[in-house]
Amino acid sequence: MRLKRRETEIFSLSFLDVICCGFGAIILLLVLSEFGQPLVIERSRQDLESQLKRLQQELFAIRGDSQVLERELQGRIDLLQRERLNLARAAGDMSALRGQFDASRQEAAVSNIVENELLSAYQELQETNERLTQASRSRRRINTNAVGGIPVDSDYVIFLIDTSGSMQSAHWETAMAVMREVLDIYPRLKGLQIVDDNGRELFTGTRGRWLVDSQSLRQDIVNRMRTWRAFSDSNPADGIEAAIRTYWSADRRISVYVLGDEFTGESIQAALDAVDRINRPDAGGRRRVRIHGIGFPEGGMAPFTNIRFAALMRAMCERNDGTFVGLTQSRRCAATINIGGINTCVGGS
Repeated sequence: MRLKRRETEIFSLSFLDVICCGFGAIILLLVLSEFGQPLVIERSRQDLESQLKRLQQELFAIRGDSQVLERELQGRIDLLQRERLNLARAAGDMSALRGQFDASRQEAAVSNIVENELLSAYQELQETNERLTQASRSRRRINTNAVGGIPVDSDYVIFLIDTSGSMQSAHWETAMAVMREVLDIYPRLKGLQIVDDNGRELFTGTRGRWLVDSQSLRQDIVNRMRTWRAFSDSNPADGIEAAIRTYWSADRRISVYVLGDEFTGESIQAALDAVDRINRPDAGGRRRVRIHGIGFPEGGMAPFTNIRFAALMRAMCERNDGTFVGLTQSRRCAATINIGGINTCVGGS
């Protein structure tokens, strides 16, 4: 019994020791926790502050770099805009240069065309002169009275006048003076008529009828010519054909005087052939009508058409028993006054 009691006491003491050790451990943990937690918190706070300062410094550095980059970007944008403006100006200059180049190329092409046409006309004229020379050698010449080289054996005269703008603006006064001079070599005509280069009469309603020659008629012709504004295609072949068809008669000696300064038809040879078909020679070699030509100098039109008119009329007059006279200068007005819608030359020579 005493042994069991001893064992019980020993067990109780051991259990109490265990319990005391457990409470001591808990108290030690509490002490350690209370003194260790503020230190950790303080360290964490310091670490966070140092990180915050570092991040703030990095933020300031990034902001500075961002401002520098923004300034560089704006500078590049401004440079790009200036380059675009320069590019637009260069494109405009290029377009202008291209336009000038195209214009120069077109002018060169036109010059080549004109040169080729002049060469063709010159060659055609040479061939025509050769044919005319051969024909004149083989054909019997008709003896006629002539004044200044112009035969004046006709009793009926038709003036065929180019009414184009170049004639009216540069040669109209001279044309009227020349017509008066031609009429002066015919003191008295049995019939007279004035037509344009398309065959239309100056005196409306007189187609197919001859005007009775008189001094008053000659003056009336000059007066009417001052206001004559008929359309003209500068091709006398059409008017010559119409005049021969309308006024030719086997019992009349007729002369046609062509006054002009340019020929715009397609072909000189075609015009000559057209007149040859209607103005056929009789058994004695005389043509139905004489054809004379008076050429005026270049007056504002292309020189090429003026040369073609001279070439055409020289050949046509040679074929049709006539004479061609080329004027080297026209009357020049000191001033032009419009009176009642009529341009009147004042002064000059």
